[in-house]
Amino acid sequence: MKRDIYKDLMNWKNSKRRKPLILKGARQIGKTYILKVFGENEYSNTAYINFEEDPEAKILFEGKLNPQKIIEKLSLYLNIKIEPKKSLIIFDEIQECPAALTSLKYFNEEANEYHLVTAGSLLGIKMKGITSFPVGKVNFFNLFPFSYEEYLDGIGKSNLRTVLNNVNKMEPIDIIFHNELTENLKMYFFVGGMPEAILQYKKDKDFGVIREIQNEILTAYSMDFSKHPTKSEAINIMNVWNSIPTQLAKENKKFQYNNISKHAKAIKYRNSIDWLVNAGLVYRSFNVKTPKLPISAYRESNNFKLFLLDVGLLGAMLNLTTKTIVERNKLFLEYNGAFTENYVAQELIANKCKELYYWRSGNSAEVDFILSDGNNIIPLEVKSGLSKKKKSLIVYKNKYNPSKIIRTTLMNFKKDGKMYNYPLYAVSKIQE
Repeated sequence: MKRDIYKDLMNWKNSKRRKPLILKGARQIGKTYILKVFGENEYSNTAYINFEEDPEAKILFEGKLNPQKIIEKLSLYLNIKIEPKKSLIIFDEIQECPAALTSLKYFNEEANEYHLVTAGSLLGIKMKGITSFPVGKVNFFNLFPFSYEEYLDGIGKSNLRTVLNNVNKMEPIDIIFHNELTENLKMYFFVGGMPEAILQYKKDKDFGVIREIQNEILTAYSMDFSKHPTKSEAINIMNVWNSIPTQLAKENKKFQYNNISKHAKAIKYRNSIDWLVNAGLVYRSFNVKTPKLPISAYRESNNFKLFLLDVGLLGAMLNLTTKTIVERNKLFLEYNGAFTENYVAQELIANKCKELYYWRSGNSAEVDFILSDGNNIIPLEVKSGLSKKKKSLIVYKNKYNPSKIIRTTLMNFKKDGKMYNYPLYAVSKIQE
C-alpha cells in the first residue's frame, strides 16, 4: 500500500546530510512494512533485525560499538552481504536494544556510507531512560495512521485524490466529485487509518471484521500499558486512555480529570498523559489564551484536549454501529461532533503540523484550532454539518482582526472576503 512518507525516504536516501534514520510511530501503523518495501524497491538487498522478535540479536552489540565489526557480525548472523549504499540495514523495535540505539552515533561518525534505518513503537517512552542517545547524529521521521488522501489510494480511489490535488485556488469541485469525496470520508470515519482495517475494507467491506481488527489493535495497546514499570502507573494510563472517548463526546471537549474519577487530580495523571503522547497514541491540543507568535509561548499547559491517533479506533471505543454510516451525514454530528474534530486533529498532524492549539474565551466562544503560517495566526473552526453559523469566529475576528479566517464543513470550497471554507475532505489542503 502506498504511503506518502515514501517520498521522504527517497529524499533521505539521496540527501547530502543523510544520517542514520529513526522512524517513530505507534504500533500497527505500517512502519515495518514501508521500510521493507523501501528496501526491496530501492536497494540490492535488506538486512533486517527485529529486536523484539529476536532478542538474541542483541549479542551483536556487546562490547565496543565499532560499526565495521557490527556489520561483519550482522552479515554472518543474517547470512547476507552488506554493502555501502547498496544495502539497506533495518533495526526494528530498536528501543529493545539500547546499545543498538547508541551505535547510531558511531555509524554516523565512522561509517555513514551504510544506509541504516530504524523503527520503534514505544521509542518516545524508551528514549527517556537512555543516557547515551545519539543527539545530533540521526535524522527523524514520524509515521501516522493513513491520512484521508492516503486512504483514498489504499482503497483504490486514487482518481478522487487526483481531483482533490487539482483544486485550483478556492474554486468549488464538481458536485459529483464533491459528493463522492464526502461519502468516502464518511466511510473513513468508520474504517479509520490503520493499515489492516483499510486492507480488509478493500478486500470485502466486511464491517464486522473491520471492527474486530480495531478491537484487536486496542487490546494490543492495552497490553503495552502493562509494560510500564509500576502497576499503579499502568492502571492510571489505562484510566486516562479509556476516558478520552467520553471527554471528546462532551460539548466542551477540554480534558477534565474528574471525568476519570470523581476526585481525580492532575498530579496523579500528568505522567500518564505524557506516556500516551510520547507513545504516539494521543495528540494533545493546548488552549492559547492570547493568539500571538510564537504560539507555544502563550499556551496554557494545564488546559488542553486529547485526541486519539485514529478516528476509526475512536469509533470502536464508542461502539459506533454500522447503521450510522448509511444515515445521511449523521456520523459527522455524532457525539457532539467528536469524530469530526478528532479527524481534523489527526489530518493536521499527518500533514506536518507539529503542535495543536485552540482558543477559548470563557464560555462565550471557542475556535477549534489555531494555526500559523509563520507570520500570521489563522483561526480554524470545525463544523460537523452544513451549518453556516460562525459565532465563535465572529467573536475572534472582532477581537483580533486576523488576515484570514478558515472554516471546514461539509460544504464545497468557497471564498468570501477573509473567510475561506474548506470541505472536510480537504483539511490537508489548508496547510498547503
